[in-house]
Amino acid sequence: MLKAFSRMDGAALLSVQVAQDKAYTAVGFGMATDAWHDFVKGDPPLAMGAAPGIDRLIVFGGGYPIKLGEAVAGGIGVSGGHYSQDMEVAQAGLSVLASF
Repeated sequence: MLKAFSRMDGAALLSVQVAQDKAYTAVGFGMATDAWHDFVKGDPPLAMGAAPGIDRLIVFGGGYPIKLGEAVAGGIGVSGGHYSQDMEVAQAGLSVLASF
């Protein structure tokens, strides 16, 4: 369930769905979206089956689980820049949440 969302003026409209899918992937598997690349890159059957076969799966950076201890409490997803920039913004968001 989406709790908060913001889109910068001028950001690509498709980045809305990508950001939400990054958060969805992070929550669904409890791991950062960038971890998926290393997870599947050396396993062709998994790489060919996971990315096209799992609805809303994102396998590049910008999505992180939000954890309370070891429990996954939510996810954060950022899209609109290069995935490395999206990762930086998402990590900054996680830092703000950690301060509460």
